[in-house]
Amino acid sequence: MGENQRKVPFEKQLASINTDYVRSIERQENRKQAKKLRLFRRLSIFGVMSVVIIGILISTLINSNNALEEKRKKKEQVTEELAKVQEEQELLKLQISKLNDDEYIGKLLRRDYFLSEEGEIIFALPDSIEK
Repeated sequence: MGENQRKVPFEKQLASINTDYVRSIERQENRKQAKKLRLFRRLSIFGVMSVVIIGILISTLINSNNALEEKRKKKEQVTEELAKVQEEQELLKLQISKLNDDEYIGKLLRRDYFLSEEGEIIFALPDSIEK
């Protein structure tokens, strides 16, 4: 008989009191556990949503910074190109103003096409050879 008692778990050896008070306490404990479970679920969902939203915001921030950096590089390139074009424009304006001068045009014609004015003799000299 001693062996039979040893094989029965301890929880089954205790008798439960089944009164209204005990049932109300059990209901209260069940409600508290249910509230804790719902709170845990809500906090878990809130945490997951927070992580997702923070991830989206960080992703957006990184993409914006990358786009901004690309635009800065493009601006630098365009600024350099603008400086070159403005310099070229100044040279072309200078050339236009020179081409409006008759003496400059005469000098170009004499140099490039060996044209001469009346009474002028043109001598073509060989280029100097470096020693």
